[in-house]
Formats: sequence, structure tokens, C-alpha cells
Amino acid sequence: MNRAISLAHLTVVETAPPQMIRMAARLGYDAVGLRLLRVTPETPGYPLMDDPQMMAQTRAALAETGLRVQDIEFVRITPEFDLNALRPFLRAGAELGAAHVICAPYDPDLSRLADNLALMAQECRAHGMQAVLEFFPWTSVPDLATALRVVEPVADLGILVDTLHFNRSGSSLEDLRRALPRMPFLHLCDAPVHPPYTTEQFFHAGRVERLPPGAGQIPLAPIMAELPPDLPVTLEIPMTAKALAEGEEAVAAHVIAATRQFLTQL
Repeated sequence: MNRAISLAHLTVVETAPPQMIRMAARLGYDAVGLRLLRVTPETPGYPLMDDPQMMAQTRAALAETGLRVQDIEFVRITPEFDLNALRPFLRAGAELGAAHVICAPYDPDLSRLADNLALMAQECRAHGMQAVLEFFPWTSVPDLATALRVVEPVADLGILVDTLHFNRSGSSLEDLRRALPRMPFLHLCDAPVHPPYTTEQFFHAGRVERLPPGAGQIPLAPIMAELPPDLPVTLEIPMTAKALAEGEEAVAAHVIAATRQFLTQL
């Protein structure tokens, strides 16, 4: 099995895109996901749409390494969703050759959320990309079953499954099978399993400390058994303590080595 492996920006979020791309290439990744929009006050984003110099450096790094941009992230779909404000971000994604745009559900009105996701999907399509909805247990779309209902009206709106959120939301393999036609890639990681979880525990695992596949207790083998053999995986595995002690490249190297070993054992 030869799955493409992408490096998610959250894994090395303190590393700017040009350096991240070269790091990923050195370590044998096939692609990267770039965080162009800040997600939390504590972590950076890299707004290449507002920084022509870094955009040029990023494009040069992609050309030199041959890596591709799997996704750009991420767009919060809120009640105040403003598509016009996002157009520079989407143009930047198109300039980078990105394939997907990750969207996050932050609107309690699921009907309005679905309508805005449909607009987002249409605009992404116009820029040569696909919008994908990622679900999170602490949001208005807490599990895969809800995500499936929300995206149903739009044929080309994708779903992003993260194995951490899949496990901690209690989502089912049956729902995973239903979602597969809409899944362009999978976020692969591991973590301890000790339900129930507080919101702070959701945040800590989601944003600060995860484990590479096979190092925790999430039953990953049944998930992987459902996937097509060529479905790409993205390693979104922040390991903040290790990064502070050894540097972010050490984290990126550790998680891809562990993932390769895990995949050979399936």
C-alpha cells in the first residue's frame, strides 16, 4: 500500500510555509496543508494573501520540492459568514494549487450553516478547489452523522474525518462507510481513550497534544480497513511538549516514521 502522506500545519504550526514545505520534503512527505487563517489566539496563521513576499517564497519552495498543497485552512462558518471577505484567501489557495479548503461549523442554525456551506462550495469550485466540512465534538456539528445531514444537499461538498474527533464523538463505522464517497483524505492520529471528556480535554487533544497512530488507544485498524487503499492521509499530530524540547522538525520526523510503521502493520 502506498498512501500519500501530507503534513498538516498544526503539527508544526510555528514554522512558516516556505520552511515547512522544505522540511516536509526532507522528511519524505508528499504534500502539505497550510494554515492561512489564524485558528486560535495562541497559534499563528500565515495570511499569504496579504504577504506577497512570503507567497513568492512559498511558491518557490513548492516548485523546488515538487510537493503539492493538499488543503488550506480553515474557514469558520459562523452566523456572520461573509463570502466576499474570503475571496482573497481563496485566490491565494488557487495560486498555490491547493485542492481543498477546510471549513469548520460554528453556526448553531444548521439550515443556515448548510446554505452558507453551499455558497462556500460554489465559490471554492470556481477557484478550482473543493470545500470540505470538518466536524468537532464541541461544535454545532459534533459527529459524523450530523455532518452527513448538513452536506447532503450539495453534491460536491466534502467531509473531513479526523480519527481523534471520530473516536471522541462516538461516530460509527457505518457512518464512515456512508461518508467515504465525500472523503478526499483522512486526518490520521491517535490519543488516549478515556470517556467521558470535558470541553477542555477536547481542546487539549485537538490543539495541543496528540499521539502518532499506534501510540494511543483509538481503534484505528477498523477505520483504516474501510478506506480505499489510495485515500491520502494527513498527519495532524501536535506534540507541543516534544516540539518545545526538540523542535518542530523532530515532531514531523517522529510522526511520519511512526505512521509508516503503523501502515505496514495493517
